[in-house]
Amino acid sequence: MLEERIRLPQLRDRIVTAEEAAALIRDGMTVGMSGFGAAGDCKAVPLALAARAREQSLRITLMTGASVGHEVDGVLAEAGAIRRRMPFQSDRTLRNQINAGESTFIDLHLSEMAEQLRDGYLGSVDVAIIEAVAVSGDGIVPTMSVGNSGVFAALAKKVIVEINLEMPLELEGLHDIYSPLSRPNREPIPLTNAAQRIGLPYIPLDPQKIAAIVVSRKGDSPNKVLPPDTDTTQIAGHLSSFFAHEVRAHRLGPSLQPLQAGVGSIANAVLHGLVDSGFRGLRMYSEVLQDGAIELLDAGCVDFACASAIMLSSEYQTRFFEGLGRYQSRILLRPQEISNHPEVIRRLGVVAVNTALECDIYGNVNSTHVGGTHMMNGIGGSGDFARNAYLSVFVTKSLAKDGDISSIVPMVSHVDHIGQDVDVIVTEHGLADLRGLAPRERALQIITQCADPLYRDALLDYVSKAVARGGQTPHLIEEALAWHARYRGCHSMRPNKTLSQASQPITEAA
Repeated sequence: MLEERIRLPQLRDRIVTAEEAAALIRDGMTVGMSGFGAAGDCKAVPLALAARAREQSLRITLMTGASVGHEVDGVLAEAGAIRRRMPFQSDRTLRNQINAGESTFIDLHLSEMAEQLRDGYLGSVDVAIIEAVAVSGDGIVPTMSVGNSGVFAALAKKVIVEINLEMPLELEGLHDIYSPLSRPNREPIPLTNAAQRIGLPYIPLDPQKIAAIVVSRKGDSPNKVLPPDTDTTQIAGHLSSFFAHEVRAHRLGPSLQPLQAGVGSIANAVLHGLVDSGFRGLRMYSEVLQDGAIELLDAGCVDFACASAIMLSSEYQTRFFEGLGRYQSRILLRPQEISNHPEVIRRLGVVAVNTALECDIYGNVNSTHVGGTHMMNGIGGSGDFARNAYLSVFVTKSLAKDGDISSIVPMVSHVDHIGQDVDVIVTEHGLADLRGLAPRERALQIITQCADPLYRDALLDYVSKAVARGGQTPHLIEEALAWHARYRGCHSMRPNKTLSQASQPITEAA
C-alpha cells in the first residue's frame, strides 16, 4: 500500500511519527497547512504540535487555504499555539481568542493570499504541511482540497507530507494545478470554460524539500450543514423564479451561467432548490462544493463542477467516495487563486450566490462582524465573486434570534460588500433586484420585498424621515446604528424595546 502512495523509494526512508515531524516546527515559525473548509486538512501533525504546545512555549503563525477542522484550529487554539492566523477560520475556540485579542487574525480575500505570499508581504513560510493521496518524484497529489497548498509547498523551506490512507487513490486525477506567471510579465490565465483543464494533476515539488512523511488514517470532519427548512426553501424558490425570469428576458441562457455558491446551510439549500427547478446543463465554478452540488450532479442538473475543495456531510461523503468513478470526469479541484480569480470569474460570467449576516436598506452587506466588532469567520471568497460576478446575489433569513434581530437594518454595522457590488438580495419573504436603481429606489425594494413585517414599518419610517433631511443616500446619522445599540442594550432590535442603560457586550452567541 505504501509503495502505491509513496512512489519514490528514497522518500520511504523519511517516514516518521507525527511527533517527530512536529519537532521540525519551532516557536515563532510560520506554518502553511493544507485545508479548505475542513476538507483536505492535516490530521496528525497538528495534534502532535498541540501536545507540544501544552508542554512548552510554542506559538506559530498559521496559514491555510480557508477554514480547517476543529482538529487543527480548535485543538491548536486550546493549546495556546496560534499567535497569528490567516486568511479564514470558523472554529469557536479560535474565534473567541481572536475577539479577545489573544490571537491576531488577518482577514484576506481568498484569491489574494497566494499573490501576497509570493510578493513577500506576508513573510516567509518556514514549514508547509500538506495532506496527500500520494507523493512521487514529480510532486504531491492532494486529497479533497487544493487551496493554497501549491504556493505553500513552493515557498516553504521544508515540507511535511501527510499520506492519508483513508483517502481513496481514485482521487488522483481530480486536481488541476496551475500557477500564474509573476507580474508584470503575466500572461492571461488560459481558462475559458469551467470544464477546461489547464494545469497538472499534482502539486509540483522537488522531493529534496520533503523533510518528513507521516502516515495518517482519518477522514475529513463531516460538514455540519443543516438540511433545507421552510425559510431556506422559500429563498431557493424566489431565486429559481428569478433565474427563470432572467431566461425569459434573454439575460441568461437556459443553462444559466457558471454558478458559485458560498459556504453554509443557506447557500447549500439554494443549490438543493435547483434540483426541481427544471434547469439542466448547468455548470459550477465555485470555491467549495457542498452536498447541494453533489445532489445536482447526481440529478443530472449539473454537467460539470469545479472548485478548490469538496466539503461534504457524512452521508454525501460516503456517496461521493462510492461513486468516484462517475464523478472523475465531471469534477476538477483548482488552487484557490484560480477558483477565485477575478479575471476568470469575470470572463466566465459567473452567477454568484453568497450569504450575508445583515444587509442595509441601500444594499451594503456585512458578511463578517457581529455587531460591527466581533469577527465571525471572515470574508472568505465572497468579495472575489461579488465584485466580479455577472450577477451578484446575497441570501439571508430576514430574522435571527427568534425575531430579536432583523437582518435588514438601516445601516450595516460593518461593510464587507458595498452596494455597487450587490445586484440581488433574497430572504424568505422575497427578492429585491437592485440593478439600475438609485439609493432611494433600492431602499423601497429591499424593505418591501425582503424585510420581515415585524420590522418593515420601522424601516419605512426611518427612510421617510431620512429622505426629509435630503441627500443622495439619505440617513439619520444619529439613528443609523440605533437598532444595533438597542440590541446591545436589551438583546432585541424590536421597535417596542427600551434601550437599557446597562449595555452588555455583543458576543458570538448574540
